[in-house]
Amino acid sequence: MLFNSLEFLFFFPIVTIVYFLIPYRFRWSWLLAASCYFYMAFVPIYMLILGFTILVDYYAGIFIEQSEDQKRKLFLTISLIANIGVLAVFKYYNFLNDNLGFLLKGFAIENPIPYLKILLPIGLSFHTFQAMSYTIEVYRGKQKAERHFGIYALYVMFYPQLVAGPIERPQNVLHQFYEKFDFDAKRVSDGLKLMAWGMFKKVVIADRLAVMVNQVYDNPFHQTGIPLLVATSLFSIQIFCDFSGYSDIALGSAQVMGFDLMKNFDRPYFSKTISEFWRRWHISLSTWFRDYLYISMGGNRVPKWRKEYNLFIVFLVSGIWHGASWNFVIWGAIHGFYLIFANLTADFRNKFIEVIGIKKLPTLYKIIQIFTIFCLTSFAWIFFRAVDFKSAYYIATHLFTGIGEQILQISNKSFIEKNIFLGQGISNFVMVVFALMVMETVHFFQRGQSLRQILSQKPLVFRWLLYYGIVMAILFLGMYDAPAQFIYFQF
Repeated sequence: MLFNSLEFLFFFPIVTIVYFLIPYRFRWSWLLAASCYFYMAFVPIYMLILGFTILVDYYAGIFIEQSEDQKRKLFLTISLIANIGVLAVFKYYNFLNDNLGFLLKGFAIENPIPYLKILLPIGLSFHTFQAMSYTIEVYRGKQKAERHFGIYALYVMFYPQLVAGPIERPQNVLHQFYEKFDFDAKRVSDGLKLMAWGMFKKVVIADRLAVMVNQVYDNPFHQTGIPLLVATSLFSIQIFCDFSGYSDIALGSAQVMGFDLMKNFDRPYFSKTISEFWRRWHISLSTWFRDYLYISMGGNRVPKWRKEYNLFIVFLVSGIWHGASWNFVIWGAIHGFYLIFANLTADFRNKFIEVIGIKKLPTLYKIIQIFTIFCLTSFAWIFFRAVDFKSAYYIATHLFTGIGEQILQISNKSFIEKNIFLGQGISNFVMVVFALMVMETVHFFQRGQSLRQILSQKPLVFRWLLYYGIVMAILFLGMYDAPAQFIYFQF
């Protein structure tokens, strides 16, 4: 079920109202049933896959806690194999089979392994990683094994963050399912505001940008220069609004019922370094890889060369996590290269900056840093968005082709409509620009505190005019002809 669908418009208030009306002891079962229905609205049969991993991890957690030494490792290994095995079959089987077939073809050998005609379960990577964090934390002794099967199942299946995160840790969420949350008008109001803001980013900005970006990225080979640059830049904004919009709706819908989920985005395009970008972008996944992969490989407690190697491996794995395609592997490798290059050249860059004296102009220096990181991340997004490697390679190598001649035509109306507005007309472009100005204004004021805290200090009339404006924008400027799936649902 999509957050931006008519079904969710009925699902959310019904689930929430019933949640507060029924006795406390039945709430967990109501939320679990609602979460099952939410997930089965996509492909019902895949509920069996989720049920299998939940069953395995539930008992694995108990056996890990009850066992010692090698047996604990054995039960953890069983849990990890079950989870990674499901990922391997449904997400990576055909990818690995394709590459095996390519290798065998070089030896004139036909690949005997059949392909599987299977659909990737929605959000598989997200709830798999959340389940893995539970057994790992139990193994490390930082989390007690959950004895209540229904509560554990709800930890994995909680509908707000089931299909696209945030990827929670058991210490943050499990205890909340035992707490009694009474109806709190302020908390409900804050949650609804966050949901509305997320919906605004999704249907007004991301979905409108998607139409423009698709015009170029779905068939890039007839484009060069400016349209490729515009579409690439717009996709950077699209994917942020799409994913952070989902996260806002997830956090807001959970907050309405009293649950506190971790923040997943923190104005990432205001980052001044690549490492800062990854502290602000998809925070739940970045910290997951830090806590369970990078630190397990030695973290910062290793020689410098090994630290850089570990960073690169983490980003390669992150790329593979995102998708079974070489495009995603390359995307991860690019970010790994960015980080390693930044670390290795830090001293040289600092000396160069001192020599040219740019730090004496702190505002300009900050703008240059932010613009540079936006350009670097936008270039990497090419491999994330492109349909295949051939398309990604073409776009990456033709970003500046013919741009001199194109600039000379910039005053031509038809050229602007085709290459700047990407064929969508000036009205759509103006609406997008206006919506982006609203979003960036909010980001500007959110530097020190949340917008909801800022608004609470404003007059009542001002607040309600703003709320009314956002709701009207969602209703009349949003894209609803065919509700667009959230980009990260495919992972």
